[in-house]
Amino acid sequence: MSNSPRTAHLALRAGLAFALLYPPYAALSDPTSWVAYFPPFVYTIPLPPIVLLHAFGAFEVVIALWLLSGWRIRLPAALAALMLLGIVAFNFSQLDVLFRDLSLALVALALVLWPSSAIEPTSQSL
Repeated sequence: MSNSPRTAHLALRAGLAFALLYPPYAALSDPTSWVAYFPPFVYTIPLPPIVLLHAFGAFEVVIALWLLSGWRIRLPAALAALMLLGIVAFNFSQLDVLFRDLSLALVALALVLWPSSAIEPTSQSL
């Protein structure tokens, strides 16, 4: 069971990555539903909302793949936490749908705070 912290860390990363990969995929088939989560100030940007949606989706995919890679995990985890908290903050009236994003933000925060020594291989585990 010496790998349990590493396995738990991987499970958290994989779960968070899946949560970030699904919206860009779903936005391909139903972009209107996903554009509705943009805060009003986004519509002042001189680009079509669909372009912004897919750009945001590309950012989510990059963060998800970075999380899965395990490289310098604190940065993508912090970006994911901020992104998820921002989505909830700007759409608080839809908390009945977005309550899971708060849980996911806490998963991301756990990855930010996870001690490096708990996931790095030691001479005993080699």
